[in-house]
Amino acid sequence: MPCHNQQIGNVNSGQDHPMKQVRFASSGTSTSSSTSTSSSTSSESIVPEGGSSSGAVGDAALQSQGGTLGPQLKLLPLNDQIRELQTIIRDKTTSRGDFVFCADRLIRLVVEEGLNQLPYSACIVTTPTGYKYDGVKFERGNCGVSIMRSGEAMEQGLRDCCRSIRIGKILIQSDEETQKAKVYYAKFPPDIYRRKVLLMYPILSTGNTVIEAVKVLIEHGVQPRHIILLSLFSTPHGAKSIIQEFPDITILTTEVHPVAPTHFGQRYFGTD
Repeated sequence: MPCHNQQIGNVNSGQDHPMKQVRFASSGTSTSSSTSTSSSTSSESIVPEGGSSSGAVGDAALQSQGGTLGPQLKLLPLNDQIRELQTIIRDKTTSRGDFVFCADRLIRLVVEEGLNQLPYSACIVTTPTGYKYDGVKFERGNCGVSIMRSGEAMEQGLRDCCRSIRIGKILIQSDEETQKAKVYYAKFPPDIYRRKVLLMYPILSTGNTVIEAVKVLIEHGVQPRHIILLSLFSTPHGAKSIIQEFPDITILTTEVHPVAPTHFGQRYFGTD
């Protein structure tokens, strides 16, 4: 899948399962020999860890406005398929039908990788022919939380992967007088404090909405290290603001770019 490889030492991802690849995204000058296909991609490299070519995502080190974001920010490896989906979503001439179709595809890719960040345990099963197979099984105790309204676009992608997963909701809007993010509604599973949380919000622009949402989760007993933020697009400022506020949170996205497609919610729900 990746097209640029460079050997380095092992990277400790802090996950229960080892990360197989590491993608670095830098907003500064690139030291790799990659060829940029667009001004929105400044520097990317995929680093196999432990000599393995499998795995879908890795740690991202993003140089942004004097700050460095470490392994908390994870990027899906960029390939032509993802690049095309990003292009169609950003194109102002895209029809709503194509927009929703491509958005759902990109959401599914992010959700699948988000699930890969959750804990698994080893198990042995018996095949129909009587053989024992050493596999893994998904550990229970997870839930999703969508930040309304655009975050609701990601709910179906999560349900398609986890049919019985519980999903909570948070409604956050800007106060008309102060222009600050304000929580208007929050409903979670009663035992959310014991769960790993997949927080869904497709576009990270300033990061203020997500910061308020995480504060609400913390008030309900959720530890930041148990929160995985799933997004499609992020600005350097948005990702940096969230990680500076909550250093233990994990952010998973497909692209970090100064210009985020903030029209996403309106286009997806047909309210533009």
